[in-house]
Amino acid sequence: MSGSIPTGRVANLVGDVPSPAFSGLATRLASVIADGLLPLDQRLPSERDLATALGLSRTTVTRAYGMLREAGYAAARQGSGTWTRVPGGPARGHDRALLPQPDRASTMDLSCAAPAAVPGLASAYAAAAAALPAYLTGHGYFPLGLPELREAIADRYRRRGLPTSSDQVLVTSGAIAAIAAAAQALLGPGDRVLVESPVYPNAVTSLRRAGARVVAVPVDPDGWDLDAMEASLRQAAPRAAYLIPDYQNPTGLLMDDAQRDRLGAALARSRTVAIVDESHADLHLEQLPVPAPMAAHSSSAITIGGSSKAFWGGLRVGWLRVPDGRQQLFTRARLGLDLGAPILEQLVLTELLTGPDGDAHQQRARLRAQRDALASALAERLPEWRFRIPAGGLSLWCELPRPVAAALAVECERRGLVITPGSVFAPEGGLASFVRLPYTRPEADLRTAVDVLHTAWTALDGQHDVADPVRILIA
Repeated sequence: MSGSIPTGRVANLVGDVPSPAFSGLATRLASVIADGLLPLDQRLPSERDLATALGLSRTTVTRAYGMLREAGYAAARQGSGTWTRVPGGPARGHDRALLPQPDRASTMDLSCAAPAAVPGLASAYAAAAAALPAYLTGHGYFPLGLPELREAIADRYRRRGLPTSSDQVLVTSGAIAAIAAAAQALLGPGDRVLVESPVYPNAVTSLRRAGARVVAVPVDPDGWDLDAMEASLRQAAPRAAYLIPDYQNPTGLLMDDAQRDRLGAALARSRTVAIVDESHADLHLEQLPVPAPMAAHSSSAITIGGSSKAFWGGLRVGWLRVPDGRQQLFTRARLGLDLGAPILEQLVLTELLTGPDGDAHQQRARLRAQRDALASALAERLPEWRFRIPAGGLSLWCELPRPVAAALAVECERRGLVITPGSVFAPEGGLASFVRLPYTRPEADLRTAVDVLHTAWTALDGQHDVADPVRILIA
């Protein structure tokens, strides 16, 4: 959505302008645009207004705007001023190969629950690039991760009340790679693994590739059925349990400390190792007490983390936190996948975790506003749909009045909107009355998406469900 950026906001972001002033101002403006602190397709203040706010001459601002346009971070519109942009335009940053109709440029994708980059990411990459030469004289392999990154991750656990040394942290090429390493370390052909249903489907794929037999336990829209989980642990005696207690994907549920304590005791009785996915753990959107990590309730738990949800999907760095004494087993499994995550990305994540926005509060503020916008639009346009507003995570888990989620997905695709029916998250089938709707796009896009959903839902009146549309789910 186009508009104007207040002069005061631009002046605050620019701060003190280094000399020479015209190039210093251009550099500062390019930096805040690249970092997402100034949105795209917005009109910058007039040269006169910005000059007054910064105490510079109008000529200086004119030259800075000219440099900004030459670098591709602004464009002039006849009679309308100077507008923000990025070199090449925003379309360059989108790969449409995973969409059902990749050649359809107008398609809006709500199948991917991954937000845009956190403000400040471009600066973190610049700082990482400046630090990179120190590593270029070596072979470049850090199979377990850079020591400084492992320490930064360990410190995050310590600050959450879970004693952790850097030796317990193994860095991977994303959270899915961490799940695959855990499966390789713990599972053999035929081993049973308990999973929640609904559940993150890519994790189930990794577990099955390791030869595991999946045992699904339902998770209700309002919470976990711990009686059913305890019964399944007793009866199936699974080798491992894949759990998402922190803003469960896709339901957004958060398991409290009492529930974690009870589940941890049940896991111990059945000698089941928990593989705990904390990819969404940093995405708390309300001022509520944050439970202790599941590993504080289950000493044998293996914890999965990653950077893609809190910071950016393109930052492919994840990690494992393993119990002390089990490092060798997981090191062997981790080395069976690859020889380490890219050094530059590890340096970027170190910058982010140790910087002022290490808890991704700017990302959380943006997601909170987008969540509320999506929930408000759904309540207004589709009041018969049921959903709860999650205290964190990335999506709404919506229950339809009748089981036609797959048909709705097909109808939406015809109208340029890609959504994911609940059956994709059901390891043993079902969930035909549910859809997952991420709130990871701008508020205006989400309101447009709800308009399409309303039109598609109305068109489905009296229709039955259809076979699930084929799609590749990545997040």
